[in-house]
Amino acid sequence: MTANHLEIQIFQLEGMGCVACAKSIETAINKVKGVEECIVNYALAEAKVTYHSQDINTKVIEEVVRKAGYQAYVIDAENINQDKQTKENQRKEQKLVNKFKVGVIISTFLVITSLPMMTGLHIPFIPIWLHNPWLQLILTTPVLFWCGQSFFTGAISALRHSSSNMNTLVALGTGSAYFYSVAVTLFPQFFDNQGLQGEVYYESAAVIITLILLGRLLEHRAKSQTSEGIKKLLQLEAKTARVIRDGFEQEIPIVQVRINDFIIVRPGEKIPVDGQIVKGESSIDESMVTGESMPVKKTIGDEVIGATINKTGSFTFRATKIGKDTVLAQIIELVKQAQNSKAPIQKFADRVTGYFVPIVIIIAVITFLAWWLIGNNFILALVASINVLIIACPCALGLATPTSIMVGTGLGANHGILIKDAGSLELAHKIKTIVLDKTGTLTVGKPIVTDFITVDGTESEKDILTLVGILEHNSEHLIAQAIVEYAEKQEIHFNFSQNNLTINNFEAISGCGVQGKTNNKLVQVGTKVWFQELGINTTKLESLCHKEVFDKTNAWIAIDGKIMGLFALADALKVSSVSAVKNLQKQGLEVIMLTGDNYATAEKIAQQVGIRRFFAQVRPEEKTAKIKEIQQNTGKFVAMVGDGINDAPALAQADVGFAIGTGTDVAIASSDITLISGDLEGIVSAIKLSKATMKNIKENLFFAYIYNVIGIPIATGIFYPFFGLLLNPIIAGGAMAFSSVSVVTNALRLKTFKL
Repeated sequence: MTANHLEIQIFQLEGMGCVACAKSIETAINKVKGVEECIVNYALAEAKVTYHSQDINTKVIEEVVRKAGYQAYVIDAENINQDKQTKENQRKEQKLVNKFKVGVIISTFLVITSLPMMTGLHIPFIPIWLHNPWLQLILTTPVLFWCGQSFFTGAISALRHSSSNMNTLVALGTGSAYFYSVAVTLFPQFFDNQGLQGEVYYESAAVIITLILLGRLLEHRAKSQTSEGIKKLLQLEAKTARVIRDGFEQEIPIVQVRINDFIIVRPGEKIPVDGQIVKGESSIDESMVTGESMPVKKTIGDEVIGATINKTGSFTFRATKIGKDTVLAQIIELVKQAQNSKAPIQKFADRVTGYFVPIVIIIAVITFLAWWLIGNNFILALVASINVLIIACPCALGLATPTSIMVGTGLGANHGILIKDAGSLELAHKIKTIVLDKTGTLTVGKPIVTDFITVDGTESEKDILTLVGILEHNSEHLIAQAIVEYAEKQEIHFNFSQNNLTINNFEAISGCGVQGKTNNKLVQVGTKVWFQELGINTTKLESLCHKEVFDKTNAWIAIDGKIMGLFALADALKVSSVSAVKNLQKQGLEVIMLTGDNYATAEKIAQQVGIRRFFAQVRPEEKTAKIKEIQQNTGKFVAMVGDGINDAPALAQADVGFAIGTGTDVAIASSDITLISGDLEGIVSAIKLSKATMKNIKENLFFAYIYNVIGIPIATGIFYPFFGLLLNPIIAGGAMAFSSVSVVTNALRLKTFKL
């Protein structure tokens, strides 16, 4: 078998009642020949299966799940009908609501009519005949076998496959109470002759089923909320696009958009797909993708992201990415991938719960035998064993980790932080050393004008900028683009419909610069060496400049053969770099810079951002070794932050790799966490999110375990001889149901966390 045939498929699962069910499915699929790995997410009710397609297909996996007593069907990520899925979820919820309503009505009646028997008091408005066992039998039967049908079918299915799950515990507990009561109803003389109290527990069986249904209903609604992030992202997508085809403007469904289509976007409209502006300019609200609150100005040549909102002007752009390749589609896929993965702490919880159900059954059997044979109390034996089975259901354990992971990754996505898997989210808070690439990470990654100096001072600046801007508009060089951007920021507007804004005899001279004529003036922009070769005297301008100017890249300006000024350009720091480094250091993290640039440049950037330790002139192939060396020397968790292809191996080597979302696809693919906006403050936010999520998971595990740690000993009746303390099965059922609710509610609290 070769890795070339490995495929990954997501299956939707039905019929799971608890994490033990998820474990059963996971085990069944992992046993199949050809399956590389199966991870079942109970909270999402999904199975992620990696398999060798030459050995098996999806039908085989679906059949294996069916034989295990559950249902599985393939999720087609591209063609999934969200409306249909939402309606299906609503249908399931309504079915639960209907069963719960019936359970509440009958259970309430049974409890009220049983009050005289339970309290030993005479209650005038409750006639004794209402507590008739035959009436209770008739009323309880539909609650048990219609409202609670899934528990019994699930338990029988598990039994067929020599396994056990939550359904097993519920079915054994309520079934014992029900069938014991049926026996008392049918043969009351037998129990009287045996000296047993002929009490029935119909109300306990009905109330327990109803309470567990309530727990499932609340759990279903809470789990729906945890996936709100993905639903909202899916709703962001535009439904139609206004394209130009055959010279005409036409509105078409977004699924019909093709690569290289020219699309028109007007103010207030959503941008349909990813692309590049070819005409016009505007300000675009990218907050839903990058988390950046301020609109971003875009002009010709700039990239636009599908689902973002056009604020001011109209523009035309060329579609470059459609369908599953758009930024939004990749965000959704990464979020789903993270929510379908398991953190190490969850794998530990899964191992514990895998042994939990059989251990609980053993405890229940021992409890029953101890009270019946040793304590000589059959009624107490029955009640105590039912309590153990009911209170120990492991639902809360199964929900403790995945619900927090779902909320945490969704919260991150809403703030432009894409977390690839749950393991990365767990590891991020353990980071002690952050290694930052320089170019494109700490710096903008392209030259910008830092100084503009003219021979005549400010009085001629605008005229010179206009002439140089017209000339540089004809060049695609990065320096030319930087100069044009600088001119536009100084409010120099270029209207090329005017004759005086045209360039004649434009020429780009390799390694020297560019020149051309406009308005009968010869404009030249280039290197000092070229100007000296042309006989242009630069002495006058040199005397006006500080030494720091010449440490940068210089573009000299001459008009009609006379020196007029120069631009100093450098790869400037990002606005957020200084504050981000400071915030990381405040959190006790060591920040290191790693760059292929020369020592002098590296030292200057390090000083500007406050980094004390850096490595310069590191070749791309050496970056991975340097990360490995830092890991070995410190023995601590190391994160790498980068944006280029040359950073990809180092990102993969680091314990946690952060990719700048404005960087290359290769870097993003090699990383664990992607910062869509490219803002380094995202690292600080990601670490905060990791800490908050892990704290939330630990709280959830505490809630899940504390119910069992306190509840099981009380349920066994161990305190009964000393304090007369014995749980009513109804209370045990309520405790079990609300343990799940408390866990999910606590996980949802994470949604309010401020990054």
